[in-house]
Amino acid sequence: MKKKTINLREASFTQAINISAQWCKEWGEDLLSEEVLADRVAELIKTKKGLRGFFAYALSDKDCLLLDKLPFSLIFKFNEGGDAVVEIVVKNLIMSTAQIIIHQRDNNYEYEITSEIISERCKAILRLLETKLVTKTINQVLINLDNMGNSFNNSIKYDSEQKEFIKQQILDIAQ
Repeated sequence: MKKKTINLREASFTQAINISAQWCKEWGEDLLSEEVLADRVAELIKTKKGLRGFFAYALSDKDCLLLDKLPFSLIFKFNEGGDAVVEIVVKNLIMSTAQIIIHQRDNNYEYEITSEIISERCKAILRLLETKLVTKTINQVLINLDNMGNSFNNSIKYDSEQKEFIKQQILDIAQ
């Protein structure tokens, strides 16, 4: 039987999630070195679908400790990714922070914890990325926060409590 391989530059969003899950598992079991993993992730995140898929998985899976450990080789590759990496991590920080408030209101403790994990991972990554890019992106968020929202088309705006909490989380990056 012929082994099917996926060209990382052609991977769909779902394939990128599945690939990321496999790599995270292999890395967690010491079957994949940090350097090899970083090289693979660097290739995957060169496309928008790969970038979204990797971060969708790695930020949200509580069992994937990759973004808790943040190996230097991975941070190096994230920095090579430039604006695209900074932007997606900032977006995930904003969305997960706003969701924390919603989950608290709904008394959904499990989802609240997941959103808190995502938020903390985002802040940890942003603290290690190129400072000028992070500052530029965060300043844009702060300027546009009143026009941002919980939906893909921003039709449901963040309320005052969410915006205040987002600002607190952004300030926490500098800690």
